[in-house]
Amino acid sequence: MKILGIVSAGVNLTRLILSLIGLWVELGWSLRRARKAFEKELIKQGMKKQDARRISAQFTKLKNEMTSSLTQFPSRVRRLS
Repeated sequence: MKILGIVSAGVNLTRLILSLIGLWVELGWSLRRARKAFEKELIKQGMKKQDARRISAQFTKLKNEMTSSLTQFPSRVRRLS
């Protein structure tokens, strides 16, 4: 009985990790598409390409901050316990 529980927990943990990795990859692709579309719209409105890239870089900065806050969350929870 205990072995079945351990195997079941392992399978569920593996599925959770794979889902999180898939979510991270999907977020990266969506971010890339959003940045490119945003840059194109800014360039269409007459902004210089370099300035449009600099502004759209904030999308990546926000994604990195969000990712780092999620990876630091478990260590914060451990400190509170």
